[in-house]
Amino acid sequence: MVLLSHPSIRDGWFRETSSQWPGQAMSLKVNRILHVEKSTYQDVLVFESATYGNVLVLDGVIQCTERDEFSYQEMITHLPLASHPCPKQVLVVGGGDGGVVREVLKYDCVEQVVLCDIDEAVIRVSKQYLPHMSSLLASPKVTVHIGDGFSFLADNRATYDVIITDSSDPVGPAESLFQKPYFELLHAALAPGGTTASQSECLWLHLPLIKDVVSMARDIFPVVEYAYTTIPTYPSGQIGFLVCSKDADGDLRSPARAVPGTAYYNADVHRAAFVLPEFARSVLGGGPDVLPKFGREAKAALIAGQSKRTVLLLGSGFVALPCAEYITRDPRNALTIGSTTAVALDVSNTAALESAVAAHDLVISLIPYTYHTAVIRAATKSHTNVLTTSFVSPAIRALEPHILAAGITVMNEIGVDPGVDHLYAVKFINEAHAKGGKIREFYSFCGGLPAPEAANNPLGFKFSWSARGVLLALLNSARFLEDGKLVEISGPDVVGSARPYFITPALACVAYPNRDATQLQDAYGIPAARTVKRGSLRFQGFCELARSLMRIGWLRTEEQDWLVDGLTWAQISARSAGAKDANEASLVAKIKELSAFSSETEATQVLSGMQWIGLFSNETAPVRSSNLLDTLCARLEEIMAFEPGERDLVLLQHKFVVEWSNGEEVSQRPPSIPVPANLIGLQETFTSTLEQYGSPIGHSAMAFLVGTPCGIAAQLMLDGVINKPGILAPYTPDICDPIRALVEQEGIGMVERKL
Repeated sequence: MVLLSHPSIRDGWFRETSSQWPGQAMSLKVNRILHVEKSTYQDVLVFESATYGNVLVLDGVIQCTERDEFSYQEMITHLPLASHPCPKQVLVVGGGDGGVVREVLKYDCVEQVVLCDIDEAVIRVSKQYLPHMSSLLASPKVTVHIGDGFSFLADNRATYDVIITDSSDPVGPAESLFQKPYFELLHAALAPGGTTASQSECLWLHLPLIKDVVSMARDIFPVVEYAYTTIPTYPSGQIGFLVCSKDADGDLRSPARAVPGTAYYNADVHRAAFVLPEFARSVLGGGPDVLPKFGREAKAALIAGQSKRTVLLLGSGFVALPCAEYITRDPRNALTIGSTTAVALDVSNTAALESAVAAHDLVISLIPYTYHTAVIRAATKSHTNVLTTSFVSPAIRALEPHILAAGITVMNEIGVDPGVDHLYAVKFINEAHAKGGKIREFYSFCGGLPAPEAANNPLGFKFSWSARGVLLALLNSARFLEDGKLVEISGPDVVGSARPYFITPALACVAYPNRDATQLQDAYGIPAARTVKRGSLRFQGFCELARSLMRIGWLRTEEQDWLVDGLTWAQISARSAGAKDANEASLVAKIKELSAFSSETEATQVLSGMQWIGLFSNETAPVRSSNLLDTLCARLEEIMAFEPGERDLVLLQHKFVVEWSNGEEVSQRPPSIPVPANLIGLQETFTSTLEQYGSPIGHSAMAFLVGTPCGIAAQLMLDGVINKPGILAPYTPDICDPIRALVEQEGIGMVERKL
């Protein structure tokens, strides 16, 4: 038996979230998942709910439930059919669940119903799990056509008395069904006097869209009306219908006949459905928007007429979205995204880059760090401020004279690591110093990991970005202070220095050093510290396997003449390691020789991991770039990507050893650093910890923790709070304090405790 799962179902509850109704979600308790499928066009989910029966969900949005579907199906069907004098030929576009067809067949005068749905999966799944809706698809009056509604309408002119468009929301495959070309085809496919009804969103959520669709339809049809119904499981509990007629004298508001066998619809409900609440009647009638203004809209009204602050966001990866979302909260900000989906911008094209940068007040560079200098050079010419999340590199530092001459601010290191780590290190250190403490030891370790339930491979790791960057980082050397001595570890030996590191009893972590931690002694102002160390966190097992991969050559970046298409994974492993041949016994012997495992347990663990990756396999390997690293990366990205519904985890912890050296009263010390008077002159250890999980249906923890602080820093630069010319990073309270105050409002923070 296969246990089904879906990213929108977690802890026994389905949650419907969408950018179409931001800030709200519909939740249903799930008894069991019945069906999960990726069709050619959309994600298909069916589950049994505790209170609404079987539920059909497409692309994360509820389409129908057994308990309340009749409201929608009856109203979208009977509003156009009951007001038509004699409907004989009916076309249903979409509606593969069969509910509309069921309602159409309540009319004895109907001779033929054609159902045209582009996705056969909806029809197939509905027949199995929603038979009360789909059973009449087998009626001899019904013809089912699998195909595109656009093409079908184009081939059938002046044919149908009624056309019903039972579509999903205006995103993905249904987007075109809300546009003028589709309505022109509807008009052409209707017989004289014909009527049509289309799903037309929610008055509470989509009034501007509804206004545009109504206006567009009035350019095509002589009679256009908007009606609505209530339905508990649709967003905001309401859904609307655009009802149109080719007959200039047609009366859509009055039913021409009674309809038998309904549970929601009746003649009075028909007439009442067209009576709109005042806020909707006003807007759709061309009047003012009388809805209350609050939040962002209220602020926009107050600043109407003020000039916009323009922001250019370079980069379109996962991190960019939380950043963009934060910036666009302020209606004074106008955002341009330099990506393949907005403004196509080649940063290597100097003229194009300079032109784009010059048109903005601030440029945020979320592209690879090697391109930051090109962006900054362009910014110095147009006096545009710059923001990056990357470490200040020597290449950026070399541009400081040009930056100062231009009078611009270049803010850096404001993601999570670097970024949030600085905010809370500076906070704690300054509070300790203010009370006479000295930082004797400082440790900072951070890791982007899969959540424990998703750490289900030998490396205990997954990739949401390029595997190349992760593996190349393992080759970097590390420098740190330990007991007053400078320690330098060359790249190949760094992961070998990993040691168990306690964060919480629930997580088995190891830590190894990275980058140059000695710079933090000056940056944080902790000259008394004899140990200053920073590094990476991984789950246990990662470093042993990574070290062995390194030792047998799989992390080499140089092109190999012998590495060509047609080789098996085992043959490549043998050649890389220098094994006599490619059989598993020979490979294992050579790997043991090169890896020098500390125990048989470690050997078994690592060799099992290599076997899981497929390095002993006789399958042909897809060679990438004629080098071993990229070929391995292609394999790891294939088998170690996050699956739908899986969460990531970001762990960040500082550890401070503080020596207290004055006699201030305990009551005067900040609450975060309680110091009993009898410890004066002694040492205490404190931790500051962040443990952030991503959302299975929202932002990853890494994207949220990098993009949100970046967006906050951008807002503070636009507001003039961060405005000092030069190269900046969050190492001082004047920068850290305002950023930290805002990140905490977003639910980001590190928890301090004394060990």
